[in-house]
Amino acid sequence: MITAGVDEVGRGCLAGPVVSAAVILKEGINLKLLKDSKKITFKKREEISKHIKNNSYFAIGIASVEEILNLNILQASLLSMKRAIKKLAVKPGLTLIDGNFAPKGLKNYKTIVNGDEKIKVISAASIVAKVYRDTFMIKLSEKFSNYAWERNFGYGTKAHLDGLKKFGITTHHRKAFKPIYKMLSN
Repeated sequence: MITAGVDEVGRGCLAGPVVSAAVILKEGINLKLLKDSKKITFKKREEISKHIKNNSYFAIGIASVEEILNLNILQASLLSMKRAIKKLAVKPGLTLIDGNFAPKGLKNYKTIVNGDEKIKVISAASIVAKVYRDTFMIKLSEKFSNYAWERNFGYGTKAHLDGLKKFGITTHHRKAFKPIYKMLSN
């Protein structure tokens, strides 16, 4: 049975979209390389992502900052997952999703808490999604250099929070997330 792995990245960020990847591995993939993206260095993750893309069917789904604000982060994450799954060139017979929620309307799926640590095809999706989103945030940091997005990728680090205090919010910030919401309320 053709199995897809799905994972999202960026739920806890203060800035940028939430990104999901759906991956179907082909024969020839080096399974030893596949593990939770958070346990791989940035440089190694980029190399492994290229290997995955060359040895799989994959698709990216994105939910924008505006969609995150309108829907909430969970629903936006599920929307990005649904978009990734829909874009796959090959339709899976089974979809394995990291976490305990799945997009509505999906057939033949299983949610797996910590799936990115336990299931290779979900690990592959986590790596592809993370590299895609990190690269997006690095490019965005070229225009918005005051928030250290090239290092923190939109997460609420001290450098990012200092940038917010000094330079204010951008259109890429998630206005419903606590530190930004507090700034807007003052």
